[in-house]
Amino acid sequence: MKKTMIGLLLVSILYACGDGAGAGSSTTNSEKKDASQNPAYQAGLDLVAKAGCPTCHKVDEASTGPSFKSIATKYASNADTYQNLSLKIIKGGSGVWGQIPMTPHPELSQDDATKMVKYIMLLKN
Repeated sequence: MKKTMIGLLLVSILYACGDGAGAGSSTTNSEKKDASQNPAYQAGLDLVAKAGCPTCHKVDEASTGPSFKSIATKYASNADTYQNLSLKIIKGGSGVWGQIPMTPHPELSQDDATKMVKYIMLLKN
């Protein structure tokens, strides 16, 4: 009987904790799902993968470069943001996030770079 009660208690605690998002998270599962349902999300994700961005950038944590979520949080989502960040993807840059320069991607079109920025900005939560 004691083992059953302890087991039920543990299951209750795990259920109450949910998916591990934690109390400090401002993004619910439905918000994450909604962002991934946006057509710009998948288009940008595909382009980011093809360009090799995950070599230096992770979604949630800094790597060689800043996380995509940090980028999205730092910049307001407006027309200038898309223009400026897409140019930075194409031309590269340095100094904003540290001394390690970002590799330029001159093979990308302005349109594709903008799609990548749209994807990154969808990660803002």
